[in-house]
Amino acid sequence: MFTGLVTDIGTVRAAAHHDGLTRFEVVSAYAPETLSMGASIMHSGVCLTLVDFGPEGEGSWFAVEAVPETLSKTILGSWQAGARVNLEQSLRLGDELGGHLVFGHVDGVGEIVSIEDEGQSRRITIRPPGAIARYFAAKGSVTVDGVSLTVAAALDNGDFQVAIIPHTWEVTTLGDLKPGAMVNLEVDMLARYVARMIGADAPGGLQNG
Repeated sequence: MFTGLVTDIGTVRAAAHHDGLTRFEVVSAYAPETLSMGASIMHSGVCLTLVDFGPEGEGSWFAVEAVPETLSKTILGSWQAGARVNLEQSLRLGDELGGHLVFGHVDGVGEIVSIEDEGQSRRITIRPPGAIARYFAAKGSVTVDGVSLTVAAALDNGDFQVAIIPHTWEVTTLGDLKPGAMVNLEVDMLARYVARMIGADAPGGLQNG
């Protein structure tokens, strides 16, 4: 379980494919003593299990593995050495929940349609896959590349917008985005439960009765 509050930007130093797995080695500022084998770390919205780690300079390096399903359903398949990655370690009992409950399970890959300056902030328009477009509502929550954000507007064509303050722009990889870039999206779990309760996610969707 995560909050969507990025605690470090890691850098992929190696990506190796072997026997159906892709092993990523990531360099981060996390102290080695905060890491443990089998721990969960969210990588730009994707929860992955730590399988190796060690000290690296003033921080650490660690390795995680991804199966083909994960690579095909997220942006991880495009990662190469040098890629910058939003990182968050899993919640511990007693930690402050400053964002919203994030599971690290990507629901779809969205496309950046536009990025517009609004004074010191930015407004980003994102086009989600059609299958999940109904889950985005103004003032609701969304996770974009592992970052907890509030939906500023849900547009009639299915796109949605988020407003990014300067701090978030600077301390996450959102500042690297350009129109046409692809991002991992996780919808708010509350939206899923509401859709299920009203029948929108039932076989055949909503029915007139």
